[in-house]
Amino acid sequence: MIKFTDLNLDKKVLKAIDDAGYTEPTPIQAGAIPPALEGKDVLGIAQTGTGKTASFTLPMITRLARGRARARMPRSLVLCPTRELAAQVAENFDTYTKYHKLTKALLIGGVSFKEQDKLIDKGVDVLIATPGRLLDHFERGKLILTDVKIMVVDEADRMLDMGFIPDIERIFGLTPFTRQTLFFSATMAPEIERITNTFLSAPARVEIARQSSASEQIEQHVVMVKAERRDRAATEKRKLLRALIDAEKETLDNAIIFCNRKTDVDIVAKSLKKYGYDTAPIHGDLDQSQRNATLERFRNGEIKILVASDVAARGLDVPSVTHVFNFDVPGHPEDYVHRIGRTGRAGRDGKAIMLCEPRDEKNFEDVERLLAKAIPRLDNPFGNPSAAAPEAAKAEATEAKSAEAPEADDAAQTEKPKRTRTRRRRSSAEKSATATEQATTEDKPTEVAEADNAPTEIQAQSAEATSDRPAPRSRGGRGRGRSNANSDDNAQQAVQPIESTTQGTKATDQRNTHTDRPSNDRDTNRNSGNRGRGRYPRDEKNTVVGLGDHLPTFIALSFEDRLAS
Repeated sequence: MIKFTDLNLDKKVLKAIDDAGYTEPTPIQAGAIPPALEGKDVLGIAQTGTGKTASFTLPMITRLARGRARARMPRSLVLCPTRELAAQVAENFDTYTKYHKLTKALLIGGVSFKEQDKLIDKGVDVLIATPGRLLDHFERGKLILTDVKIMVVDEADRMLDMGFIPDIERIFGLTPFTRQTLFFSATMAPEIERITNTFLSAPARVEIARQSSASEQIEQHVVMVKAERRDRAATEKRKLLRALIDAEKETLDNAIIFCNRKTDVDIVAKSLKKYGYDTAPIHGDLDQSQRNATLERFRNGEIKILVASDVAARGLDVPSVTHVFNFDVPGHPEDYVHRIGRTGRAGRDGKAIMLCEPRDEKNFEDVERLLAKAIPRLDNPFGNPSAAAPEAAKAEATEAKSAEAPEADDAAQTEKPKRTRTRRRRSSAEKSATATEQATTEDKPTEVAEADNAPTEIQAQSAEATSDRPAPRSRGGRGRGRSNANSDDNAQQAVQPIESTTQGTKATDQRNTHTDRPSNDRDTNRNSGNRGRGRYPRDEKNTVVGLGDHLPTFIALSFEDRLAS
C-alpha cells in the first residue's frame, strides 16, 4: 500500500497532511502526484469525491516552496468554475500550507475589487480565481500572467457546461508556453478532449474510474411520478418528496435536494420549511455572503436539508452528507454524476433518490445510458393513478353533455336570440319584403320626373314665341352637365306662371345686350327642357360641322342683314 511518505513530497507538506489525519493517498492522488512533481502535464479523470483537489495542491506547494512572488505577477494559477469550489480550494491550501510562508489570493465575484487589488499588489504565490473575475482584473491592468509556472484547471467539464471554454482558451494564451498544466475533470467530453490536445504537452493521463461513472458506495433509486391532474403535478411532487424524506428518517443525518431551476429551489425550500423541516436554499441569485453563510451553517449541522441548484453540485466537500434527492432529472446526464457525488465521499455510504415525471423520461434514459446500467425503481408511497380513471372520467363527461343537450335546445328555442356583431343570413321572406320596398321607392321618382317635364315643355314654347332675337353666344360649357343638379328648383319652376317666365326671358336678353359679360343662362337651359351638352336649344337647321353641335342665329346672317338689324 502506497503512503504519502512514498511520494517525495516536502517534509512540511507531509507534516500538514499528518495533522489533517491522512496517511494513505487515494488512487487519483497516487497516480497524479508523482508526474506533477516531475514537472509534467497531467490529465486526471475521476469521479467526484475521490480527492482530486489534494492531487494538485500537494505537488504545487512542494514546487513553490522555493522562490518568491513579485507584485501583480502570480507564480501559479488555479481556475474553478464556481465561487464555492474556488473557496474550497483556498481552504485546502490553508490546510496544507500551514508550515509554509506561501501567499494566496482568492478572486471571485461578489467581493470588492479593492481588497483583491491589495492582495495582488503585494504579490501572491497561488492565485485561485473564477475565469470571469480573473479577466476583469487583467483588463483593468491589475494583473500580469507572464510569470505563471503552474496552471490548474479544476472541474473542466463544468467549465464547458457553464460556457467558460472561450475564456479558458484566452487565459491559456496569456500564460507562458513553458508553464506546467494540470487538467482535472470528472467526465471527458469531445470539447474537453480538443482542449487537452491543444494546450497540454504530452500529458500523463491518470484515469482512475470509467468515465462518467458513479461511486459504488452510493445506493441509487428512482421513483416514477405521474400526477392525476396536470395543475396539481408540482404540489403532488412536493408531497412525495416529503414522504420520501420521512421514510429515510432513521438514516438521514443531512441531505441535499437538487432542482433544475432557481425558482423551484426557493419554492421547495419554503414548502419544506412550512411543514417543519430545517431547510435553506442556495443558488446563483443569492448574495455571495449569504451563500457562504448558508454553506457554513450546513457544514456545522445547523441546517439539516440544503435545497440547491447545480451551483452546489461541483466540488463542495461536505463529508457527512448521507442523502441526495434529485427533485428533477438533470438536463445533462453528467450533472447527475456530480449531484450524487455529494454523498458517499471518502469511502462512506450514501443514498441517492431521483423523482422522474413522464416529461423527464428522455433525460432519464440518457442518465442510464451514461451509467451503462439500470437504476432500480422505488415504489411510489402514494401509488400511481390507474389508466382507467381518466377514461372513466371522460365517459362520465360525455354522458353528462349528451343529457344536457336536449335541455339546451329547448332553452335556445324559447330564449330571444341575442344581437351580435356578426352578420347573419337573411331568410327568403325578409329578402322578398326588402325587394318590394325598393321597387316602390324606385317608382316614385319616375312619376315626379314626368310631372316636371310637362310644364317645362310649355315654358320652352312660350320662350320661342316671345323672343325675336337669339340669345348671345356664351363662353363655353360651364353649365355642362348641371341641368339635373337640383331637382327641387325644377319642381318650383314647374309651378310658376307662364307670364313670369316670359318676362324673365326678355329681361335676360336686355341685360345681355348692354354688357360684355357672359350671361348666366342656367334658368333658360333648365326651362327649355334641353338635356344636351350646350346652354342653348339645339337648332338642327343652323348646324355647321366643325362649330359644335349648334350654331347661334346671328352668325348665319349675312353682313347686310347684320347691319340692318
